[in-house]
Amino acid sequence: MNSYFIAILQGAVLTVGVSILALVVSIVLGLIGAAAKLSGRPVLVGIATLYTTVIRGIPDLVVMLLVFYGGTIGLNNLLEWLGSEATVDINPFTAGVLTLGFIYGAYMVETFRGAILSIPKGQAEAAWAFGMGRVQTFIRITAPQMVRYALPGFTNNWLVLIKSTALVSLIGLKEMTYLAKQASAATRSPFMFFLFTAALFLIYTTVSLYALRKLNARYSLGTKRGTL
Repeated sequence: MNSYFIAILQGAVLTVGVSILALVVSIVLGLIGAAAKLSGRPVLVGIATLYTTVIRGIPDLVVMLLVFYGGTIGLNNLLEWLGSEATVDINPFTAGVLTLGFIYGAYMVETFRGAILSIPKGQAEAAWAFGMGRVQTFIRITAPQMVRYALPGFTNNWLVLIKSTALVSLIGLKEMTYLAKQASAATRSPFMFFLFTAALFLIYTTVSLYALRKLNARYSLGTKRGTL
Protein backbone atom coordinates (compact mmCIF):
# COMPACT_ATOMS: atom_id res chain seq x y z
CA MET A 1 0.00 0.00 0.00
CA ASN A 2 2.79 2.42 0.90
CA SER A 3 4.36 1.93 -2.52
CA TYR A 4 1.29 3.44 -4.14
CA PHE A 5 1.53 6.56 -2.00
CA ILE A 6 5.22 6.89 -2.84
CA ALA A 7 4.43 6.56 -6.54
CA ILE A 8 1.78 9.28 -6.28
CA LEU A 9 4.29 11.56 -4.54
CA GLN A 10 6.73 10.97 -7.39
CA GLY A 11 3.96 11.80 -9.81
CA ALA A 12 3.33 14.98 -7.85
CA VAL A 13 6.84 16.14 -8.75
CA LEU A 14 6.02 15.59 -12.42
CA THR A 15 2.81 17.57 -11.95
CA VAL A 16 4.81 20.53 -10.66
CA GLY A 17 7.19 20.27 -13.62
CA VAL A 18 4.34 20.29 -16.13
CA SER A 19 2.69 23.22 -14.35
CA ILE A 20 5.80 25.40 -14.24
CA LEU A 21 6.84 24.75 -17.84
CA ALA A 22 3.27 25.33 -19.04
CA LEU A 23 3.24 28.59 -17.07
CA VAL A 24 6.39 29.75 -18.84
CA VAL A 25 4.83 28.98 -22.23
CA SER A 26 1.62 30.79 -21.26
CA ILE A 27 3.50 33.89 -20.09
CA VAL A 28 5.45 34.10 -23.35
CA LEU A 29 2.31 33.67 -25.44
CA GLY A 30 0.44 36.08 -23.17
CA LEU A 31 3.00 38.84 -23.62
CA ILE A 32 3.17 38.31 -27.38
CA GLY A 33 -0.61 38.27 -27.67
CA ALA A 34 -1.04 41.36 -25.50
CA ALA A 35 1.56 43.22 -27.57
CA ALA A 36 -0.26 42.17 -30.75
CA LYS A 37 -3.62 43.37 -29.43
CA LEU A 38 -2.17 46.70 -28.36
CA SER A 39 -0.13 47.19 -31.54
CA GLY A 40 -2.98 48.83 -33.42
CA ARG A 41 -2.15 46.80 -36.54
CA PRO A 42 -5.32 45.16 -37.87
CA VAL A 43 -3.64 41.89 -38.89
CA LEU A 44 -1.92 41.37 -35.53
CA VAL A 45 -5.01 42.44 -33.60
CA GLY A 46 -7.13 40.03 -35.65
CA ILE A 47 -4.79 37.07 -35.10
CA ALA A 48 -4.55 37.72 -31.35
CA THR A 49 -8.32 38.18 -31.05
CA LEU A 50 -8.97 34.96 -32.96
CA TYR A 51 -6.54 33.10 -30.70
CA THR A 52 -8.11 34.30 -27.45
CA THR A 53 -11.69 33.88 -28.69
CA VAL A 54 -11.27 30.35 -30.06
CA ILE A 55 -9.10 28.92 -27.29
CA ARG A 56 -11.20 30.32 -24.46
CA GLY A 57 -14.32 28.97 -26.14
CA ILE A 58 -13.15 25.35 -26.49
CA PRO A 59 -12.93 22.91 -23.54
CA ASP A 60 -9.37 22.27 -22.35
CA LEU A 61 -9.73 18.53 -22.83
CA VAL A 62 -10.75 18.91 -26.47
CA VAL A 63 -7.75 21.13 -27.21
CA MET A 64 -5.41 18.68 -25.47
CA LEU A 65 -6.70 15.72 -27.48
CA LEU A 66 -6.45 17.73 -30.70
CA VAL A 67 -2.81 18.58 -29.99
CA PHE A 68 -1.86 15.09 -28.82
CA TYR A 69 -3.59 13.10 -31.57
CA GLY A 70 -4.22 15.65 -34.30
CA GLY A 71 -0.78 17.24 -33.95
CA THR A 72 0.98 13.92 -34.37
CA ILE A 73 -1.13 12.95 -37.39
CA GLY A 74 -0.71 16.37 -38.98
CA LEU A 75 3.08 16.42 -38.60
CA ASN A 76 3.45 12.89 -39.94
CA ASN A 77 1.22 13.70 -42.93
CA LEU A 78 3.32 16.79 -43.60
CA LEU A 79 6.55 14.78 -43.47
CA GLU A 80 5.05 12.18 -45.80
CA TRP A 81 3.94 14.91 -48.21
CA LEU A 82 7.50 16.29 -48.19
CA GLY A 83 8.79 12.85 -49.12
CA SER A 84 10.39 12.05 -45.78
CA GLU A 85 10.14 8.62 -44.19
CA ALA A 86 10.72 10.03 -40.70
CA THR A 87 7.88 9.97 -38.18
CA VAL A 88 7.07 12.25 -35.26
CA ASP A 89 5.63 11.07 -31.97
CA ILE A 90 4.54 13.76 -29.52
CA ASN A 91 5.07 12.36 -26.04
CA PRO A 92 2.47 13.05 -23.32
CA PHE A 93 4.77 15.36 -21.32
CA THR A 94 5.46 17.64 -24.28
CA ALA A 95 1.83 17.56 -25.37
CA GLY A 96 0.69 18.42 -21.85
CA VAL A 97 3.11 21.32 -21.42
CA LEU A 98 2.45 22.83 -24.85
CA THR A 99 -1.31 22.37 -24.66
CA LEU A 100 -1.73 23.83 -21.19
CA GLY A 101 0.65 26.67 -22.09
CA PHE A 102 -1.26 27.32 -25.31
CA ILE A 103 -4.63 27.31 -23.53
CA TYR A 104 -3.68 29.53 -20.62
CA GLY A 105 -1.65 31.79 -22.88
CA ALA A 106 -5.03 32.97 -24.21
CA TYR A 107 -6.11 33.94 -20.71
CA MET A 108 -2.76 35.57 -19.99
CA VAL A 109 -3.19 37.73 -23.09
CA GLU A 110 -6.22 39.42 -21.59
CA THR A 111 -4.61 39.60 -18.14
CA PHE A 112 -1.50 41.37 -19.46
CA ARG A 113 -3.46 43.53 -21.87
CA GLY A 114 -5.72 44.79 -19.11
CA ALA A 115 -2.74 45.42 -16.84
CA ILE A 116 -0.91 47.45 -19.48
CA LEU A 117 -4.02 49.51 -20.23
CA SER A 118 -4.27 50.32 -16.51
CA ILE A 119 -0.96 52.20 -16.66
CA PRO A 120 -1.33 55.88 -17.63
CA LYS A 121 -0.17 56.28 -21.22
CA GLY A 122 1.59 59.53 -20.33
CA GLN A 123 4.30 57.59 -18.47
CA ALA A 124 5.43 55.82 -21.63
CA GLU A 125 5.23 59.06 -23.59
CA ALA A 126 7.41 60.79 -20.98
CA ALA A 127 9.98 57.97 -21.22
CA TRP A 128 10.06 58.33 -25.01
CA ALA A 129 10.55 62.07 -24.60
CA PHE A 130 13.63 61.34 -22.45
CA GLY A 131 15.06 59.24 -25.27
CA MET A 132 14.13 55.75 -24.10
CA GLY A 133 13.32 53.18 -26.76
CA ARG A 134 10.16 51.10 -26.66
CA VAL A 135 11.93 48.03 -25.28
CA GLN A 136 13.69 50.03 -22.57
CA THR A 137 10.44 51.77 -21.69
CA PHE A 138 8.67 48.45 -21.33
CA ILE A 139 11.40 46.96 -19.12
CA ARG A 140 11.93 49.97 -16.87
CA ILE A 141 8.53 51.69 -16.81
CA THR A 142 5.71 49.43 -17.99
CA ALA A 143 6.67 45.96 -16.76
CA PRO A 144 7.19 46.79 -13.03
CA GLN A 145 3.77 48.47 -12.86
CA MET A 146 2.13 45.85 -15.06
CA VAL A 147 3.06 43.14 -12.56
CA ARG A 148 1.01 44.81 -9.83
CA TYR A 149 -2.07 45.15 -12.01
CA ALA A 150 -1.70 41.68 -13.53
CA LEU A 151 -1.14 39.69 -10.32
CA PRO A 152 -4.81 39.12 -9.36
CA GLY A 153 -5.69 37.72 -12.80
CA PHE A 154 -2.35 35.91 -13.03
CA THR A 155 -3.04 34.23 -9.70
CA ASN A 156 -6.40 32.92 -10.86
CA ASN A 157 -4.91 31.62 -14.10
CA TRP A 158 -2.07 29.87 -12.27
CA LEU A 159 -4.37 28.17 -9.77
CA VAL A 160 -6.63 26.87 -12.54
CA LEU A 161 -3.61 25.77 -14.59
CA ILE A 162 -2.28 23.67 -11.70
CA LYS A 163 -5.61 21.89 -11.34
CA SER A 164 -5.87 21.38 -15.10
CA THR A 165 -2.75 19.21 -15.06
CA ALA A 166 -5.10 16.41 -14.00
CA LEU A 167 -6.34 16.36 -17.60
CA VAL A 168 -2.88 15.31 -18.81
CA SER A 169 -3.50 11.92 -17.20
CA LEU A 170 -5.97 11.20 -20.00
CA ILE A 171 -3.18 11.19 -22.59
CA GLY A 172 -1.00 8.81 -20.60
CA LEU A 173 1.31 11.08 -18.60
CA LYS A 174 2.08 9.41 -15.30
CA GLU A 175 1.43 12.38 -13.07
CA MET A 176 -0.24 11.99 -9.69
CA THR A 177 -3.84 11.78 -10.96
CA TYR A 178 -2.91 9.00 -13.39
CA LEU A 179 -1.10 7.09 -10.65
CA ALA A 180 -3.99 7.60 -8.23
CA LYS A 181 -6.34 6.00 -10.77
CA GLN A 182 -3.97 3.05 -11.16
CA ALA A 183 -3.67 2.62 -7.40
CA SER A 184 -7.46 2.82 -7.04
CA ALA A 185 -7.98 0.13 -9.67
CA ALA A 186 -5.38 -2.16 -8.11
CA THR A 187 -6.59 -1.84 -4.51
CA ARG A 188 -10.27 -0.97 -5.05
CA SER A 189 -9.82 1.93 -2.62
CA PRO A 190 -10.50 4.98 -4.81
CA PHE A 191 -11.56 7.29 -1.98
CA MET A 192 -8.27 6.98 -0.11
CA PHE A 193 -5.99 7.62 -3.09
CA PHE A 194 -8.06 10.36 -4.69
CA LEU A 195 -8.41 12.09 -1.32
CA PHE A 196 -4.63 11.96 -0.99
CA THR A 197 -4.25 13.44 -4.50
CA ALA A 198 -6.79 16.15 -3.70
CA ALA A 199 -4.79 17.04 -0.57
CA LEU A 200 -1.62 17.41 -2.66
CA PHE A 201 -3.40 19.73 -5.10
CA LEU A 202 -4.72 21.73 -2.14
CA ILE A 203 -1.20 22.09 -0.76
CA TYR A 204 0.08 23.34 -4.14
CA THR A 205 -2.69 25.90 -4.52
CA THR A 206 -2.44 27.08 -0.91
CA VAL A 207 1.33 27.58 -1.09
CA SER A 208 0.97 29.33 -4.47
CA LEU A 209 -1.73 31.64 -3.15
CA TYR A 210 0.37 32.54 -0.11
CA ALA A 211 3.46 33.28 -2.23
CA LEU A 212 1.53 35.36 -4.76
CA ARG A 213 -0.15 37.35 -2.02
CA LYS A 214 3.28 38.20 -0.63
CA LEU A 215 4.40 39.19 -4.13
CA ASN A 216 1.31 41.34 -4.56
CA ALA A 217 2.04 43.07 -1.26
CA ARG A 218 5.61 43.71 -2.40
CA TYR A 219 4.53 45.33 -5.66
CA SER A 220 1.76 47.29 -3.93
CA LEU A 221 4.09 49.15 -1.57
CA GLY A 222 3.21 52.83 -1.55
CA THR A 223 -0.20 52.20 -3.12
CA LYS A 224 -3.57 51.02 -1.94
CA ARG A 225 -3.20 47.28 -1.69
CA GLY A 226 -5.44 45.01 -3.72
CA THR A 227 -6.51 41.57 -2.62
CA LEU A 228 -6.05 38.27 -4.43
